[in-house]
Amino acid sequence: MKFGFVTCVQLGKSCMDAIYQIGGHLDLVITLEDTQAVNKSGRVYLDDFCKEYDIPMLKSSHINNEECVQRVIDAEIDWLFIIGWSQIANSAILSAPSKGVLGIHPTLLPQGRGRASIPWAILKGLKQTGVTLFKLDEGVDTGEIVSQLVIPLSSNITATQLYGLVNNAHIELIKGVFHRLRDDQVKLRTQDNSVATEWPGREPSGGQIDLSGSVFEAECLIRAVTRPYPGAFTFIGNNKYIIWAARISMSGILSDEIGIKFSDGFLVFTEYELVK
Repeated sequence: MKFGFVTCVQLGKSCMDAIYQIGGHLDLVITLEDTQAVNKSGRVYLDDFCKEYDIPMLKSSHINNEECVQRVIDAEIDWLFIIGWSQIANSAILSAPSKGVLGIHPTLLPQGRGRASIPWAILKGLKQTGVTLFKLDEGVDTGEIVSQLVIPLSSNITATQLYGLVNNAHIELIKGVFHRLRDDQVKLRTQDNSVATEWPGREPSGGQIDLSGSVFEAECLIRAVTRPYPGAFTFIGNNKYIIWAARISMSGILSDEIGIKFSDGFLVFTEYELVK
């Protein structure tokens, strides 16, 4: 069984590291040109990794380029992982590997197809979320499921914490399934569309705190869109505050604290930035 990997970020490289840690191998790596996405969060360069493990590497401006499709075919790749990659794969690259293309989505599909999986899991007050390894098709997160891992959620979890748990789950999932893929021992499971949900993308403007709402909703929003996301914000007078962390108080805001009064309590900023 031959494997290829497409990535340009640290999360993808961590999954590649995990494959070699368990004695696996890759037969092809595809990444972006060095001049692309230089400011992308987590951007990595894979030259040293591929040189260390003697993996053929192709740098290309887009995964759907003919050169990418042809290299996958020429390398006789069976399974192609695409992880941490923002470009949408078309039918040509999806059909190039003999077995298919695999991606990971940070929800328990078919729940939470779409975008902003980490913020929505917190905003919806879910008791658990997870990650799903699935076979990509031309739909949005609709392909057959290979394997899943559950991530329990506490009532006070932050996006920063959940982001780390999701990253770790990617690695654990890859380690747990790679040998089964290699040995052709995986059984794909069709998603149940009758219970599917779709979560929309979120814009930075969605982080504005509703001052007419509940203090509990405001505190939840802060946890949901804190780092690595743009953060929740509000205006006090002419000043804009980006709030990275806050606590709820029922007794009020002290003289040396900054916060907001709601009808059902007080929100005290514990980590924030003043934007002038």
